[in-house]
Amino acid sequence: MNRIHFIFILLLFLIFCACRRDTPTYRIGVSQCSDDEWRHRMNQEILREAMFYDGVEVEIRTVKDDTEKQKQDIRYFIDQKVDLIIVAPNQAAPLTAIVEEAFDKGIAVITFDRNILSDKYTAFVGADNYEVGKSVGNYIASMLKGKGNIVELTGLAGSTPAIDRHQGFITAISQYPDITLLCQEDAGWLRELAEEKMDTILSRFNDIDVVYAQNDRMAAGAYQAALRHAREDDMSFIGIDALPGEGYGLDLVNKGVLEATFIYPTGGDRVIQIAMDILEGRSYSRETILNTAVVDPTNSHVMTLQTREISELDTKIETLNNRIGIYLSRYATQQIILYGSLFFLLLVAGLLLIVYKSLRTKNRLNAELSKQKIQLETQRDQLIELSRQLEEATHAKLVFFTNISHDFRTPLTLVADPVDHLLADRTLSEEQSKLLRLIKRNVDILLRLVNQILDFRKYENGKLEFVPTRINLLQSLQSWNASFEEAARKKHIHFTFNHTSGSDFDLNADPEKMERIYFNLMSNAFKFTPENGKITVCLSASESPERVWAYRLTVANTGSLISSEHIRSIFDRFYKIDMHHAGSGIGLALVKAFVELHGGTISVESDEKQGTIFTVDIPVERTDISGQTAVSAIADTDTVSVQGVATSSELLLEEISEEESYDTTKPVVLVIDDNADIRSYVHSLLHADYSVLEAANGIEGINKAMKYVPDVIISDIMMPGLDGVECCRRLKSELQTCHIPIILLTACSLDEQRIQGYDVGADSYISKPFNSQVLVSRVRNLLDSTQRIKQVMGEASMITRENVCDMDKDFVARFKSLIEKQMNDSSLNVEDLGKEMGLSRVQLYRKIKSLTNYSPNELLRITRLKKATSLLSSTSLSIAEICYEVGFTSPSYFAKCYKEQYGESPSDYLKRTGGGG
Repeated sequence: MNRIHFIFILLLFLIFCACRRDTPTYRIGVSQCSDDEWRHRMNQEILREAMFYDGVEVEIRTVKDDTEKQKQDIRYFIDQKVDLIIVAPNQAAPLTAIVEEAFDKGIAVITFDRNILSDKYTAFVGADNYEVGKSVGNYIASMLKGKGNIVELTGLAGSTPAIDRHQGFITAISQYPDITLLCQEDAGWLRELAEEKMDTILSRFNDIDVVYAQNDRMAAGAYQAALRHAREDDMSFIGIDALPGEGYGLDLVNKGVLEATFIYPTGGDRVIQIAMDILEGRSYSRETILNTAVVDPTNSHVMTLQTREISELDTKIETLNNRIGIYLSRYATQQIILYGSLFFLLLVAGLLLIVYKSLRTKNRLNAELSKQKIQLETQRDQLIELSRQLEEATHAKLVFFTNISHDFRTPLTLVADPVDHLLADRTLSEEQSKLLRLIKRNVDILLRLVNQILDFRKYENGKLEFVPTRINLLQSLQSWNASFEEAARKKHIHFTFNHTSGSDFDLNADPEKMERIYFNLMSNAFKFTPENGKITVCLSASESPERVWAYRLTVANTGSLISSEHIRSIFDRFYKIDMHHAGSGIGLALVKAFVELHGGTISVESDEKQGTIFTVDIPVERTDISGQTAVSAIADTDTVSVQGVATSSELLLEEISEEESYDTTKPVVLVIDDNADIRSYVHSLLHADYSVLEAANGIEGINKAMKYVPDVIISDIMMPGLDGVECCRRLKSELQTCHIPIILLTACSLDEQRIQGYDVGADSYISKPFNSQVLVSRVRNLLDSTQRIKQVMGEASMITRENVCDMDKDFVARFKSLIEKQMNDSSLNVEDLGKEMGLSRVQLYRKIKSLTNYSPNELLRITRLKKATSLLSSTSLSIAEICYEVGFTSPSYFAKCYKEQYGESPSDYLKRTGGGG
């Protein structure tokens, strides 16, 4: 009887345990506002992440942009008394009350993607839509070079992402007065509605440069409308979401439909992690902002590969989850058998063992999957960072090419023109003329190379012009062939030119660019054709499938083979087959740009028998060109005229960055005033002795002050937006600019306003109308005072002057401490020091120079030499040992620096002092 009681009690215990396992510990309700691919992906992430937590039940309810239906769903969750509600509000204002009601009833609420108009929520997870919109605006402004027309397609009116993305976008483009927002249309996040709206927009506006849609679906719909109107090539399309998969953001960028899209992370896994932190009483962040990044043709391929790998891992995770479900289902079946077979105690023990092993397996799988997910997220972040670094490196390379080319053109001009004058002298001997012609020829070669680099820079900036005239292509080619006869004779190359009969070969073309196309192809052919080889040029007329007459030019040469691996990239910028071939790697890229500018195409074939053949098809007429008018080409193609060296420096100014547009050897004065005449007048007073920068408002003034770190700032007080007092306060609170003297100009002489200005750190007041001599004298006086402070700051002793702020004292002390701590590191440089101090290299240099009268490198060297002197007098170390101890890389350089600083070498110092201790 006792045994039966024991078995009965055991059965009840097992049933109780089983019931407890079937009852979820936490119930989470998810209310989605829309039913689209982005939210499907987020739902998958939520469900997958919930699998990592035992006893969590997630119920997802989705509405199709129906605010009233979403209210009913949230009411359902409240009535079900779930532990936590996750909600993406369709519209902020209508859903605020119901969300507040859930919060007031003690239910934790996480808003994601979108927010409500209240702070009655437990946590928020999502991207900063304002910053996303701002990033899009900055990207478009950079792409348009600060000038162009934009159309914006927004999401559902009243939803916080649509509002925030628009505000961020407007904030960004408002800095560019030449950028015009033509219109803003509500497309409700839907592709079909966006297509309808775009049809209307295209009928209203003829000049659209960029279409910015607040998600990729609307961008794709706008593109379809433009495609239907045959205007898809006239504008670029920008979207947001960057989802992987056929027809989504990444795929559209790869296919060239979208110029770029911005990653809008779903963050479903992060939502569940924060939900569990809330439910289990752990600390959590109330606002979790997810990062974004641009996806364009430079990194879309890498992102596609990464997302494909993540998708494959997601599939594996789902497979493992299904297997676990099968295991749990089997276990449940075995439990039923166990409960029905009370007398098979051995089976009960076996089933308990199975449960134990299953739980261990599940925990191990969860741990492995969590580890893999962290690794994938790390790899994704690394790829995004790598993409950013590659983009910055490419930009730096192009800027370098442009600047060095500008530097070359001036001396080339000064060489070429005098040589032309000398060649015109009839009294020169034959030998002298020969040498001058040699100089002239090589100057022209250098000039063509420089122009090619500048052409490519212009090509990258999208400013190429097309100036068509009516030319006879056959006659032009025959005249250009004369330039290659001498090269063919010297290399013993058989050069032939053939053309078909029955055509006059007249066409509208830019003769200078046609010449560049032909000369580049022919130069390439002569470069890679060996002696006794063959070069054949053929010109013929043909009719394309679209019944457009075109002329075909083929340039074939023997003796060279381009592999299939290289032939795919031969027209890419900077591409070179190997390091043994000379050249810049941009010639063929420019050829392709010029050909496409004419509306033509270029292709290349290569094999061992025939060699290499370049084929160019140029249409007789371009439909978008009329008469002799010069028009801008499509984006990404541009050139500079090659008709000699430019004789005017104004042609180069637009390519020179602002950092190089003023004389850095003079003190720099920044003038901030919304009145252009005042700025011009102050500029005329100061430009002889100072480098003068100008800003039209407070925001621009702060940005320029942070960028250039001037020596003096002159600011008006009464300005729209950010006034002079607030501008002064912000500048004096920033580490980079707190040391800069600020003069406030005011038309108001009230003492209250002066007190307000002095309270925020102003160094001087000058009332309008002001005396020019007073202004010049005050600027000079402030600079002299600053120079005296520099001398004091450069000494090792502590600073006690009242007009040096504590922030600057702490900054110099911290910088010197950093140098003393790391001086034995010979690789220590300004970039490393800047990172430690939280400043860029330029900002650190100007800050240290302004405060101490020394550059960072000079201050580092002086500190090392002082430490070396101390070691020489107090230790028995050798000079070489001391050299390496204080961070110098060679004893000879150490001795040179020491003698320059102290007037004697280290060995002389030891002799004079009697050696170290």
